[in-house]
Amino acid sequence: MFLRHLSLVNYKNFASKSLEFDPIINCLVGDNGVGKTNILDAIYHLSFGKSYFNPVATQNIKHETDFFVIEGEFEKNERSEKIICSFKRGLKKVIKRNGKAYDKFSEHIGFLPLVIISPSDRDLIIEGSDTRRKFMDGVISQSDKAYLQTLIKYNKVLVQRNSLLKYFAVNHTFDADTLAIYNEQLHGFGTEIHQKRMEFITAFIPIFKEQYAHISEKEEQIMLSYESQLAEKKLSDLLENSITKDRALQYTSVGIHKDDLNFTIDGHPIKKFGSQGQQKTFLIALKLAQFHFIKEQAKTTPILLLDDIFDKLDENRVSQIVALVDNDDFGQIFISDTHAERTENVVKNIHQSYKIFTL
Repeated sequence: MFLRHLSLVNYKNFASKSLEFDPIINCLVGDNGVGKTNILDAIYHLSFGKSYFNPVATQNIKHETDFFVIEGEFEKNERSEKIICSFKRGLKKVIKRNGKAYDKFSEHIGFLPLVIISPSDRDLIIEGSDTRRKFMDGVISQSDKAYLQTLIKYNKVLVQRNSLLKYFAVNHTFDADTLAIYNEQLHGFGTEIHQKRMEFITAFIPIFKEQYAHISEKEEQIMLSYESQLAEKKLSDLLENSITKDRALQYTSVGIHKDDLNFTIDGHPIKKFGSQGQQKTFLIALKLAQFHFIKEQAKTTPILLLDDIFDKLDENRVSQIVALVDNDDFGQIFISDTHAERTENVVKNIHQSYKIFTL
């Protein structure tokens, strides 16, 4: 699978832009602020129906305009696939595949598998558990549509249960029977999600460790583990035991929406004890593991976006990454960089076709 053509209208800093890509390597070079990352984000937008860097749709429209349109022509399984993502102020975003609009965006997720490696990935280490859950859910959802639908259902019931708890507090009332219905639904959906997350982590950890070993030549002991309240008790029991607390807080304090991933190096949290280089290597290994996991599960090679990573790593780690992508395991790759000469020197050492776009 690869992106053949990209067309942008009023997307971020571009009034109009059209690009024809190489099936293997594409390099976007130029000074900071010219829009290299915006082009990568447009490609991400076509895959996920939203921006990687700014989920607020109106903020992706070029200043003083009312809409944006992103159009991509992909080749997948020897078929041409035309994807259009458009948004106008005051209206809902629309995603079309070959002229037909999706009823639900979730139906599109996984059709164009994609992995992005970006400096903003550091949020996975420094931000709260919500960021790491989204990472985990995003990886699983690209190859498991049933998981995504179950997650959507769980979150919908969670909102309803929280609204009910607020209603109890405001109206000084309580209805155990209605609460029990929501508890039962959360238990069913949550238990299924927990099981799939455990299966994912079991399969993912060996891939992650292998990728880290490739990039880092040191003997560091890195690990990621899955933390969930459901490891100790059934969700139905957790919900039953937390009723008093939940009524006081007016929201649901237990469940798979509290799950987290723990990142450690030599047995210690990488957030506190990992150097900047170790953290960067950890994150790139995490994303490369995501790439290989999705490729194996979805039976399609994802598009790989490398945003500004050469500015963030030393030459040795860059050479290790280049060596990794210089084989047939990878498909189409997009690289953004501020130094054209450095980028060209890197891709010349890769025995693949490439194009360089100067912005």
